[in-house]
Order: sequence, then C-alpha cells, then structure tokens
Amino acid sequence: MAADALLSPDAVAQELDSLGRATGVEAETDDHTGDEEIREPFDPEKIDVVTRTPTVDLLLSRIRTQRIDLQPDFQRHAGIWTARAKSRLIESLLLRIPLPTLYAAEAQDESWAIVDGIQRLTTITEFVEPAVIGTQPLRLIDLEYLDKCEGMLFGDLPGRLQTRLREAELVVHLIRLGTPEAVKFNIFARINTGGLPLSAQELRHALIPGEARQYLKVWAKSPEFLQATAGSIRSDRMADREMVLRFAAFRLTAPGAYANQDFDHFLRDAMKRLNQLPPAQVQRLERELKSAMATASEVFGTHAFRKRNPDGKGGRFPINKALFEAVSVNLAVLPEPQRQLLVQRRRRLEKMFLELMKDASFQIAISQGTGDVAKVKRRFQRVRALFAGVVE
Repeated sequence: MAADALLSPDAVAQELDSLGRATGVEAETDDHTGDEEIREPFDPEKIDVVTRTPTVDLLLSRIRTQRIDLQPDFQRHAGIWTARAKSRLIESLLLRIPLPTLYAAEAQDESWAIVDGIQRLTTITEFVEPAVIGTQPLRLIDLEYLDKCEGMLFGDLPGRLQTRLREAELVVHLIRLGTPEAVKFNIFARINTGGLPLSAQELRHALIPGEARQYLKVWAKSPEFLQATAGSIRSDRMADREMVLRFAAFRLTAPGAYANQDFDHFLRDAMKRLNQLPPAQVQRLERELKSAMATASEVFGTHAFRKRNPDGKGGRFPINKALFEAVSVNLAVLPEPQRQLLVQRRRRLEKMFLELMKDASFQIAISQGTGDVAKVKRRFQRVRALFAGVVE
C-alpha cells in the first residue's frame, strides 16, 4: 500500500486454512517462503525417489514400531474426515478400489515421514489396530455397497474381508535419504492434498522431527502469545508455530547477521538448531518470547504486530508476520527498564509508529519479498530506531 493511502483491514489478503477460512495472518506477496524454486545447485544423481507398494499389514507394522511418523498433532484436515468419509475409505479397500498415492520421506533411522496420506493411514489404523494410536475403534457407517458390513468393527468382518484388507497394497512414493533437502522440500511443496498445498510450516513439521516440534507447539499455546495476538490466529495450518519459529530464528541468528535469501532454508535451519539446543538455552528463548509478548500486549494492545493506517483509523488488521519478527525480537533484547519505559510512554510510541507506517520503504519491507536480506535488515533497524526514539 502507498505511504499516504488508507486501507481497509477487510481488503488485506490473509493466509487460508484447509477449509478456506482466513487464519488471521496477513498473506505475504512475492515471497519465496515455501515456493517451488530451487535456489542452490544440486547434484541430480543424488535425487533418489522410489515407488513402494507395501501391504496394509506392513504399513501397520511400521506404525506399530514407530517407523512411520503419523504426527498426531498434524491436524491439517481437522473437521473434514467424518466417520462417513473414513468408512467409505475402508469400503474402497474392501472393494479393491486403489487409494490415491501416498508420499513419504526417509529419515536417518529408515523411518518414514508421511507428508501426504496421513489421514488415510490414520483411518486404516483406527479401523484395524486403533490401540496402536490410542483412538477409539472405527465402526463402519453409511456404506455405499457393502450393506452387510454396516455397523461393523474390524473384528466383526468375515475372515476373508479381514485378510483382503490386511493384504491390500498402497502405492507410496518414497524420497530416499540423501536427496538434497532443498529438492525434497520442493517436491513436497508441489503436492496437492485435498486441493490445497501444504503450508511451509506444515512441511517443516513433517520433515524435521525432533523436540523443536513440541517447543513450537507449547510456545504458540502460551497465555502470553495468545494474549499478544488476541487469540486471532487459527492454528490448524500451523501459522502460529511459524511465528514463534521466526522469533526463535532471529534470536539464534541476529538480524544483522542474516544473509540467506532463501528464507524457508533459514527457518528450516532454525528448527534444526532448536533440536540441538541444551535445555537452558531453550528455556531462555521461551522466557524471552513470553516477556516480549507481555510487553507487546501492554504497549500495542489488540493492534500488536498489525499494520495501522497512518491516521490511526480503519479497524484492526490481521497479524503481519514480518512485523511480528521485528517487534518481538527488538522487545526481547531491550533491558527490562527500557521495556517499562515503552509501556509508560505508549501514547508517544503509538504516534511514532503511525508515522513509521507512512514510510513506503518500511511498508514494502513488511509486505513484499520479506525474506530479502535488505528488507529484513530494514524492518529490524526501523523498529529498533522506533523503540530507541521513545526510551531515550
């Protein structure tokens, strides 16, 4: 938006969840986070994608021994898979109707991370061996052809149908270990699941196992984060976890040292570094995040991390991820006395922030191509200068 233009919050494009609903987070334009470009040279000989046709029994064995990671908190299709839909999937297998292809990536320990097909495998497990994933057994309902199986659990099926289900083969495209990471993410970014591509954070969550998954989940559910963001971010596409990951990334790598044009690669590295941090450093990051969230809430109220029209009018905008980074990290590094001064002088800060929103170059730095090195440094520098102008 132009520096002197007024914009309605309703006109700002937002990221969408798997049901097409606004997530409460502003969509970035012309950004390369999660796109389909490969930015670094790679050796084509290292690309190793194979097709497997394991039986349901073999897949269940892998799930039972934790060689398949179903990621139970990966709720991308929450609300879509009804008992009827699950029953129809089981019916398809019993009728020998092929299911869509599954996509997986091989990990260091030869386990598989399922990126596309999690709900299908979960449904099969829920029906055949629900105890493996700690769910209630699936009872078949509203079947289209197999009327005699209506209301049955797996154990109620005739023996021949139980065998047919266990011996049914599924097609799995497996990206083998050794395939360059950038290529692996690129391949999965192109996959459509239910008509909507996986978000960048969903991909990171699926393909980078470790404690970082849990850290991000817990931090995004903290009272401080929820209050600072006014509880306005839908979590089912992990937009909230990406935001706290961005905070952690710029606390682990100072904004001034950021030099990676591939912002998605930068965030992937941050997740890996989180996995390797000693507990004391993880706890420090959590304290810093919560402290920054508490201050942002006190200073900016319900407008924290959101654009404003220069006249202060126009309603509340969606959360802006680039603003979240710049504001939260700059607050985290401020000494406590200076944070308290920001709270005391919040009226002055608001006026100065509205002036900053007139700066076209700052607007671009938080709206377009936000992973660009120059834009990253620009927005962090401007917000740092903003706070300094208030506390000095």
